[in-house]
Amino acid sequence: MTPRQDAIAALERIAYILERELEPTYRVRAFRNAAAVVRTLSDAELELRCRRRTLQSLAGIGPSTAQVIEEALTGATPAYLQRLETETPPIADDALALRQALRGDCHVHSDWSDGGSPIEEMAMAALSLGHEYIVLTDHSPRLTVARGLSVERLREQLDVVRGINERIAPFRILTGIEVDILEDGALDQRDDLLDRLDMVVASVHSKLRMPAAPMTERMVTAVSNPHVDVLGHCTGRLLSGRGGRGRPESEFDPAAVFGACLEHGVAVEINCRPERRDPPGRLLRLAAGMGCLFSIDTDAHAPGQLDWLENGCERAERHGIPPDRVINTRTADEVAARACGGQ
Repeated sequence: MTPRQDAIAALERIAYILERELEPTYRVRAFRNAAAVVRTLSDAELELRCRRRTLQSLAGIGPSTAQVIEEALTGATPAYLQRLETETPPIADDALALRQALRGDCHVHSDWSDGGSPIEEMAMAALSLGHEYIVLTDHSPRLTVARGLSVERLREQLDVVRGINERIAPFRILTGIEVDILEDGALDQRDDLLDRLDMVVASVHSKLRMPAAPMTERMVTAVSNPHVDVLGHCTGRLLSGRGGRGRPESEFDPAAVFGACLEHGVAVEINCRPERRDPPGRLLRLAAGMGCLFSIDTDAHAPGQLDWLENGCERAERHGIPPDRVINTRTADEVAARACGGQ
């Protein structure tokens, strides 16, 4: 690579790691914007500005990003990037084996709903991590705060995904949705559209404090629906949230819900988001002991978050869940064929 390309790569890698670590969006954007500015410059102009120390006169480049660029142009790894890379703890060997067995990620969002990046950008980030596929699971219409997809927008997205897949093959974007489980257990999207999708993740996003009995019935009804492949973040808990406030677990009969998942071949999601880590350990042990299938998913809303699969792999390994019980160790064709519907 040229020194200019080294600078771009360093800025983008920093943005990626900051995103993975859930740093504020403005910090991520600062490094991505700087990379975009550097792309507009020729090698000669970039080197001249570095010599004259005029990088910061360009809109989108500040002191920190200028220092990264200048250090990268010398052929060295920028100190900022070195620090971020060394702060990442290594994954344990047993969990690493499971991580290497994963072929894809079955719960990914884009800027079509509440994600921050375009579909193709999410796909290319996943490809760089060694994935063979992602399942695009933007929200369903009832979740208006997350710009859930109407019937018309979901149809349009299917056409868009088809076009992207033609460009980026053999990597594959599988079509999907994170569909809301409504209060009566119905799914928040039309059956004919759900039938066209490769995968359906069903999650509770509203009325999370329902009494245990109706919440159990609600969830059992949902996972008994033949369209559902994965039960998403089953307790709805947040270990931390806005302003540092978390959210308690929803109350339900886990044996009944996981029993319905087992009966209908629905995978229980091991949600990798650091603020979720759902299900909690005691429920993960229960589901594992009952023989459930699992899906280790990042629930990523930005490219850097696709790297969170390790979180779920460590939890799965800790509770003795083998690779053959994890549906995203399967090929894209097997997942699209709803291979998770059988043991």
